[in-house]
Amino acid sequence: MKVYQTNEIKNIALIGSAGSGKTTLAESMLFEAGIIKRRGSVEQKNTVSDYFPVEQEYGYSVFPTVFHVEWNNKKLNIIDCPGSDDFVGGAITALNVTDQALILVNGQYGPEVGTQNAFRNAEKLQKPVIFLINQLDKDSCDFDMVLNNMREIYGQKCVPVQYPIATGPDFNSLIDVLVMKKYSWKPEGGAPIIEDIPADQMDKATELHNALIEAAAENDEGLMEKFFAEEALTEDEMREGIRKGLITRSIFPVFCVCAGKDMGVRRLMEFLGNVVPFVEEMPKVKNAGGAEIAPDANGPESLYFFKTGMEPHIGEVSYFKVMSGCVKPGDDLTNADRGSKERMGQIYACAGANRISVDELRAGDIGCTVKLKDVKTGNTLNGKDCDYTFDFIKYPNSKYSRAIKANSESDTEKMMAALMKMRQEDPTWVIEQSKELKQTIVHGQGEFHLRTLKWRMENNEKIQVTYEEPKIPYRETITKAARADYRHKKQSGGAGQFGEVHLIVEPYTEGMPDPTVYKFGGQEFKMNIKSKEEVDLEWGGKLVFLNSVVGGAIDTRFMPAILKGVMERMEQGPLTGSYARDVRVVVYDGKMHPVDSNELSFMLAARNAFSLAFKEAGPKILEPIYDLEVLVPADYMGDVMSDLQGRRAIIMGMDSEAGYQKLSAKIPLKELASYSISLSSLTGGRASFNTKFASYELVPNDIQQTLIKEHEAELAEED
Repeated sequence: MKVYQTNEIKNIALIGSAGSGKTTLAESMLFEAGIIKRRGSVEQKNTVSDYFPVEQEYGYSVFPTVFHVEWNNKKLNIIDCPGSDDFVGGAITALNVTDQALILVNGQYGPEVGTQNAFRNAEKLQKPVIFLINQLDKDSCDFDMVLNNMREIYGQKCVPVQYPIATGPDFNSLIDVLVMKKYSWKPEGGAPIIEDIPADQMDKATELHNALIEAAAENDEGLMEKFFAEEALTEDEMREGIRKGLITRSIFPVFCVCAGKDMGVRRLMEFLGNVVPFVEEMPKVKNAGGAEIAPDANGPESLYFFKTGMEPHIGEVSYFKVMSGCVKPGDDLTNADRGSKERMGQIYACAGANRISVDELRAGDIGCTVKLKDVKTGNTLNGKDCDYTFDFIKYPNSKYSRAIKANSESDTEKMMAALMKMRQEDPTWVIEQSKELKQTIVHGQGEFHLRTLKWRMENNEKIQVTYEEPKIPYRETITKAARADYRHKKQSGGAGQFGEVHLIVEPYTEGMPDPTVYKFGGQEFKMNIKSKEEVDLEWGGKLVFLNSVVGGAIDTRFMPAILKGVMERMEQGPLTGSYARDVRVVVYDGKMHPVDSNELSFMLAARNAFSLAFKEAGPKILEPIYDLEVLVPADYMGDVMSDLQGRRAIIMGMDSEAGYQKLSAKIPLKELASYSISLSSLTGGRASFNTKFASYELVPNDIQQTLIKEHEAELAEED
């Protein structure tokens, strides 16, 4: 395989809704380029993409598949991405390391929620977009309606380059208004028959041709002047205008393909090879320090590892993009993130599960290698005198969580190792060992996402696991001031234990003044603050600890022990055992014994005094509240709103976005536990949502009483 220069390389992400035909299109592209001799199919489980057992089991893409084709002396690196929103991490990874988004649209359904999500991700990263309308051979396909829907959503930037003469089972021809020719195919697809446009199609073709000329001319002043003067452009001038329009995202060309019959694919690849921008024409990537890094083959050697695959009999396959310089087998590099040294073994051009050995990969190219010692997803390897690191890939927040445990306790360690290994393959699987909840929590993008993890754990790793609903990280706080004292006294021969602590607790708010006097039961307690300690709690909120002891009633050396006793109860709140927060504690009196007082005595006295006071201070339970955004078709708006109201959600606003309705709400985390399943069921999978932690708020009183009773029952069981 020849060594491709930076100005001969194009990197493309193939994205779109689940079921739009991306894997089938990838097969046709590989077949047309001669990389494979026979097209596989998803049904026969023999495609270049979707080669992992879990993908073949479910018939869905789970991981992004990297492959390349050589076309007209250019190298097209293509990443076929999963369409399901549960596996959005693959699409986000691909869009970050490529320069062009090919968005496949299902011709039967038009733009779906998956199409919307794909476009939104491309828009966020300012990637050029080409739309491909697929499945033109289906009965329910209506090209004109799909195109109109796309224009309603994405605007007049959607400009057809092709249109089918007819759709349905007899589809076999289309008009290309860029070259002004008719393309038709025999039943087996492949090489097209190219003819002049029939007379009955000429008016429509001319109208669309002129619209394409105008859209292309808008992106170049010289072309615009020529267009006004002559009302025409040459094919090469149109290609140049479209290429510039792609870079600035001012045009979204629309192509037609029937991937299952290999019709229109060769023409698409010609366009990709001739018109799509090269790596060096796109905006430069910034490193972690904010400096722009040019894809310069003569620059310092730097590789960014964006994906790790775990393959049987091989182990880790590490996929990288050459950010700068060029890489060869045997190069000695330094891991900028981990400090370790690595020697590159053989390097490969990617073709799904197959790999083609190459002698060199230059800046902008994508490849893979195996058997690296200490390289993880997201790491950067640099050559001598280079210190680049990259952290430009940002993944969405998790939407679905489950507690996971091995059915056999002896498998727990193996399970944790497998989870960490899987996270290398998909960084949107987030693993949390919660000390607070005493659970291992797996966070993901949806129920199917986590079901896939469980399938792999049980079928690939041979570890049987169980999912449970995670506990909720409640918080406890107080709503008024209260006073308590406690004497700890223990005598058992010899030195005993003695410590007495008098304290006041009250709610803490940022910036409140130090207290001077309290009143309880008609009695005044004057405060003389000697010291103040503010503790920023790792679980959120604050504990403010004031020493107001006068007359030496408690020696200052016992104050740290008293604070420790208070902190112990803050870590295990009196109501439900949850963390407590936003409390001010004032120790104002107590007693010591010259022999029996020690740190343990005062720690125990403080812990019990705090617990007594807390329970008298109007204690309340707080629950985590999340901001929720739901993107839903208008037809389902009523059902989705009713469901949210049943989940104690507060609707904050409604808006329309790209043909969908966007609902904003605040919702308790407890009510989000199974939301992804319910939303999918309510809308037939046509809605999507995202969440973000907002705040802690008081739970309703009836729920608080239920939680307290449940905690008391748990404690009784432990006893």
